[in-house]
Amino acid sequence: MTKISLIGAGNIGGTLSHLAAIKKLGDVTLIDVVDGMPQGKALDLSQSSAVEGFTGKINGTNDFSQMKNSDVIIITAGLPRQPGMSRDDLLETNGKIIKKIALDIKKHSPKAFVICITNPLDAMVYVLQKYSKLPKNMCVGMAGVLDSSRMKFFLSEALDVSINDVETFVLGGHGDDMVPLVNYTTIGGIPLMDYLKIKKIPVSKIQKIVDRTRMGGGEIVKLLKRGSAFYAPASSAIQMAEAYLFNQKKLLPCAAYLNGQYGLKSMYMGVPTIIGSKGIEKIIEVRLSASEKTMLKKSVKSVQGLVSAVEKILK
Repeated sequence: MTKISLIGAGNIGGTLSHLAAIKKLGDVTLIDVVDGMPQGKALDLSQSSAVEGFTGKINGTNDFSQMKNSDVIIITAGLPRQPGMSRDDLLETNGKIIKKIALDIKKHSPKAFVICITNPLDAMVYVLQKYSKLPKNMCVGMAGVLDSSRMKFFLSEALDVSINDVETFVLGGHGDDMVPLVNYTTIGGIPLMDYLKIKKIPVSKIQKIVDRTRMGGGEIVKLLKRGSAFYAPASSAIQMAEAYLFNQKKLLPCAAYLNGQYGLKSMYMGVPTIIGSKGIEKIIEVRLSASEKTMLKKSVKSVQGLVSAVEKILK
């Protein structure tokens, strides 16, 4: 049976457990430092199996060694954003948490495909790979799937079309400087800009959607007042896990390690990738416009600043 370990039993961890169980992806081990939390959620979720019909086991524990021999590990541990906070405000606390988890993964489950959700995402997945020594293709960050899903929803809502007809993706760091790629957005296969002309929709409407996508996480944090998004992030990470477990060769944007692609080296950044049974099997390089290149440079600078800062903290 496939083993999935979820590190962090908060809102995202609990939702991940439920999705993994319902989708029958394998046995789930839910791990957290808070005594009773993973055990209680695991018991509650296990009892839902009588209704949902899944047979996979869900185990809750405070013992990080229980991740041993996992096929997939998804990390959500760390402080969530609160109103008025940026993702970057979490750098020091979450950097130390991720370093400890990375060392545990190195010891107990060095062959797993590991997905990081903890913010600030691009810096955290860098720390995770550095201290876990995981192969770079097996250590990734979940951001692009989420950011793209937000943009798809906003577009479908604004243009009054089925969300299933919208294709788009987002490049760059998981922050306010992310780069939604309007030029690669289509509606039912029709390039977005052509669709706007056909429907006589002003281009200014799209800029508002781009801006809302960049601030998508903050909008939810402000509405919730306590905590941050968890349903869409969990769904996004599960999609990445499925692509790996079922060798789907699926094109998904995520924070991947770059070694020359897009002119960048030795850093994690959100880019379109192919995920299959070997993890990140390929990074897709798309042609960018001059304005998109400028925006990407700004995003890269932000990520590099975070990585530099967390390196100093963890020395």
